[in-house]
Amino acid sequence: NKAALFSGFLIHYWHVFALYGLILGVWIYLYRLVRVKENFPLNKLFYYTYSIGIFLIVALLVVGGIRGGDFQKATRPINLVDANRHVKKNIQASIVLNTPFSIIRTLKTNSIQKVNYMPKDSLKKYVKSHRYYTKNETIKPNIVLFIIESFAREYLGAFNKNSTIKNYKSYTPFIDSLANHSLIFSNAYANGYKSIHAMSSILAGIPSFKDAFTSTPYSNQKIQSLVSILKQEGYKTSFYHGAQNGSMGFLGFGNILGFDNYVGRTEYNNDADYDGFWGIWDEPFLQFMEKSLSKEKQPFFSTVFTVSSHEPFNIPEKYKKRFPEGNIKMHKCVRYTDYAIKQFFESAKKEPWFKNTIFVMVADHSNLIYYDEYRKELNMNTVPILFYSANEKYKGEVTELAQQIDIYPTLLDMIGYKKPFRSWGRSLISDKEEPFVIKYASGVYYYFYKGFVLAFNGQKTIGFYKQSDKAMVHNLIALQNPIIEEMQKRCEAFIQDYSDKIINYKLSN
Repeated sequence: NKAALFSGFLIHYWHVFALYGLILGVWIYLYRLVRVKENFPLNKLFYYTYSIGIFLIVALLVVGGIRGGDFQKATRPINLVDANRHVKKNIQASIVLNTPFSIIRTLKTNSIQKVNYMPKDSLKKYVKSHRYYTKNETIKPNIVLFIIESFAREYLGAFNKNSTIKNYKSYTPFIDSLANHSLIFSNAYANGYKSIHAMSSILAGIPSFKDAFTSTPYSNQKIQSLVSILKQEGYKTSFYHGAQNGSMGFLGFGNILGFDNYVGRTEYNNDADYDGFWGIWDEPFLQFMEKSLSKEKQPFFSTVFTVSSHEPFNIPEKYKKRFPEGNIKMHKCVRYTDYAIKQFFESAKKEPWFKNTIFVMVADHSNLIYYDEYRKELNMNTVPILFYSANEKYKGEVTELAQQIDIYPTLLDMIGYKKPFRSWGRSLISDKEEPFVIKYASGVYYYFYKGFVLAFNGQKTIGFYKQSDKAMVHNLIALQNPIIEEMQKRCEAFIQDYSDKIINYKLSN
């Protein structure tokens, strides 16, 4: 109806078009009054050298501006969520943003599209997006959550006890020992493949598929999360990250989630412990965090995102003999971070708050892989998930499917939170819900359920495999197993409900 609309506008708003024509005519008239005088440089070498120099300086400043004002390796180009670094309420972020910036940053990241695989009334049959638990007694322990940079499941011996890998070697002696007194999930997956994906998955139960949720136009909305619920329950909340403040978009997204305090390299205030690339070395920063937590009023919920187990794979000079090179560059970094976490626990054990604390460990994603077994598609981006408390209430190894978005509901179940809350993940300590995993890679959604994996490209199922077929060698789609249809429905329902709640701003409850 564009033609009909335009003709209607032309009649009803004729004065706007007349004014447009008048201004255009004046503009052309004034433009013609200007005569351009051409000047030819006398010294062409100086002219071109000077011009190229100015161009390069301007280009450099533009890049610095796009990266948020500096050129440090640890920073990333600013995003929409970074607007929340400068406001108290996320609804005010739109005032900070401007239209050109928003268009540029979301031009190719709007991969969350409305889909309509089935009527909305049918969604509840296949996907559950709200949960509540009433089994456990309501308590208010402290919670300390470690999101460990690039700590692939491959590196941890406690998570590879049943491994068939020949001459397997672990690089995490402390976490392995802690796992003996913890509840661990040795068949867990990341719901993304970047650090910022992990933050939304773990803390808010929002997985990322093609693009990070925080890079979409819908990230600046009110979000119910582990942070917001624990704040309502009287918890003091904090987020620790030893990198430059605001790096990775953590500060902006942390403000959306509602953390009371963000503690970064600025607050640490001692660059003698700076690694020269990403941030403060893990050992001193975790010690700093431990001392800070000991001053907090209980109960508190604190998240730390480590930095040292990352490219360019360096460790402090004093530890290079203690943690020599492994089979790959990452191994010495894993050993160092494991040692840093051990030192944190040694200090924390002396504090009165330690015995009343649940500790959680999970990796953001996997990184350098050494063993071929972990290069197989269905072993890609596998991560450890561990829950520890001094009373060892929850203990043992669970081989059922688990994923990052399950951590949020699991913790609420552990503390006996009895109100309904939004969550696509399930409590890992509840036996009322069937385990599943959803992840995305190379344009395909992978849905794990009841011993099988369904590969769905957004329009149709293109593969069906046994979970034990890690290399996806035997595609069983031709067998027409009845569970294929159910799994496709479950995958479609998840995607549809996910897109609906994000696009229509339904993440707040």
